[in-house]
Amino acid sequence: MGSTVAEAVVRLLVRSRVRRAYTVPGESFLGLLDALEAEPSTTLVSTRHEGGASFMAEADAKFCGVPAVVLGSRGPGAANLSIGVHTAFQDETPMLVLLGQVESEDLGRESFQEVDLAAFFAPLATWSREAATAAEVPALVAEALGAATTGRRGPAVLSVPGDFWAQPYDGELPPVDTSPGQDDAAAAARAIAEALDGASAPVVIAGGGARPARAELVATAERLGLAVYTAFRRQDAFPEDHPQYAGHLGMGLAPDLLGALEKADVVLVLGTRLDETTTQSYRFPLPGQRLIMAGNGVQAPDRDGPTEAFDVDVRSLLQHLADLASPRTRDWSDARAAVDRFSTPGDRPASDRIHPTDVVTTLRRLVPAGTVVTNDAGNFAGFVHRYWRFTDPGTQLAPANGAMGYAVPAAVAAKMAALDTTVIATVGDGGVLMTGQEVETAVRHGAGIVVIVFQNGLYGTIAMHQAKVHGRLAGVAIGPLDLAGWARGLGAEGLTIDRPEELEPTLARALACGRPCVVDVRTDPDVITADSRLAALLAR
Repeated sequence: MGSTVAEAVVRLLVRSRVRRAYTVPGESFLGLLDALEAEPSTTLVSTRHEGGASFMAEADAKFCGVPAVVLGSRGPGAANLSIGVHTAFQDETPMLVLLGQVESEDLGRESFQEVDLAAFFAPLATWSREAATAAEVPALVAEALGAATTGRRGPAVLSVPGDFWAQPYDGELPPVDTSPGQDDAAAAARAIAEALDGASAPVVIAGGGARPARAELVATAERLGLAVYTAFRRQDAFPEDHPQYAGHLGMGLAPDLLGALEKADVVLVLGTRLDETTTQSYRFPLPGQRLIMAGNGVQAPDRDGPTEAFDVDVRSLLQHLADLASPRTRDWSDARAAVDRFSTPGDRPASDRIHPTDVVTTLRRLVPAGTVVTNDAGNFAGFVHRYWRFTDPGTQLAPANGAMGYAVPAAVAAKMAALDTTVIATVGDGGVLMTGQEVETAVRHGAGIVVIVFQNGLYGTIAMHQAKVHGRLAGVAIGPLDLAGWARGLGAEGLTIDRPEELEPTLARALACGRPCVVDVRTDPDVITADSRLAALLAR
């Protein structure tokens, strides 16, 4: 069937189950915008900033398990969306990035907004190319989709000269290669079963790649007596109320939370790379511990100590492993008790200032089961990680690369993908000023998210580090802000909470309003973490 390159690409996206594309529209991909708008099974989402668009595409793919698309234009637009590409790379999220380049006859002349986009994105993506001819664009899109969804998943970037989209395309749609990893799951399971049978205290670290296999992980952990940690910001990979849950490997942990990991003789890592935070600044696994890594595209780190890596699907592996390894009962009550101590708020003096802990615990009590929580970067997020208790699958969206500005766009994407689900964005005043304008996108698309802003007037994380290192602050002040008024200006509901007694009724009102709502919560700026005060750090 005759068509344009753009129309062929859209048909290929539909065949690959891509349902949404996010963008700030640009003149270098007009044909693709038109083809997407004309396709009834896809939704073209116009956002207010390319950074918001790329965060939405990343969150959509993470939430739904299939790629979403972000579209960007030439140098400035592409540079703006690069933050979400980096997030997808470090979070191993399948995402397709289609960039309109300058026209083919102008390439290499430092034309208006020209950047070597393939080279620019090469360090940030799993795959990065530029089309040399119009005829090869559909095949390159197919290759990009395959690269994004197989092996180590991540963002695939294709730059297309602007004049290529309108060129005729009469060929067949190319296939997308989604073949799995090379290793055999049964063989990997036999090797891992042997290691677990000989272990006295094996623990699991579960990441994003284990989320689709959560039921299998729970069953395997129960049958084999395994303690399970979750990787940084992957708390929904294993139910946090399970007796064999050993903790979230995030920041600011109490030492006893690491007890099970310290005494482990075998560490089985499922569906995640071993990033700096998960490993507690590369402390774990300890040199004497046997490390076994399994997942799509997994690569073993360079370390002292026995190490094995299996490029396998985590669900298939666990299905085999549950049958092959010997059933065992191990006592992880000390690890569970450490989790309960850490995640139970302690007593503190009464105050007329709002404590971030109370925001999280009150909200958690009010929301229905299955509520999706997105969290931004910043010290406020430590309260979410510590006190929320993620018990339901598929309920956390958060950037492992620590990018600010993630929470609001991610919430918009999650709500558009699941309109009947309650979606909460938790964000600081610093992060909300970066991408909070995407509340307008939520209003336009009827995505009734609730945005909880922890407004303490500071870039809190940096203030904490400055207080510890220099004993004074520099460049970290924000506000004061009328975020409720700002939200109303964007077409959303806007509410303000100034005092502790206002928390519960105002949060309940926000959850019930049925439309996008921003809640401006004025938290105590001295409460810099759950265990420290800014004034005390500055006084040291």
